[in-house]
Amino acid sequence: MATFELGGVKIEVDEDGFMEDPGVWTEDIAKALATTEGVDELSEDHWKLVHYLRDYYMKFGIAPMIRKLCKETGFPLKKVYELFPSGPAKGACKVAGLAKPTGCV
Repeated sequence: MATFELGGVKIEVDEDGFMEDPGVWTEDIAKALATTEGVDELSEDHWKLVHYLRDYYMKFGIAPMIRKLCKETGFPLKKVYELFPSGPAKGACKVAGLAKPTGCV
């Protein structure tokens, strides 16, 4: 198990940089993880997407399908990629503190 550390943030991550324990996620952790995905600052749109992903994951235990993500947030897929250039699974889910998605998002 690897450790991610940036500033005052220190968390356990898997080999791809996804959090091992989504329950310890905080907004400060999200900001730190965002830097690993080329996102230096999280805008209101970033937070809308991140909080939607977290809420869905906490309710259902998986990441939502991309179609549902776009429909529920009102963001077209192009916008999701503008916010998180590495994509909804690699970028957005990682910043949201979710486990690495398998076939969803």
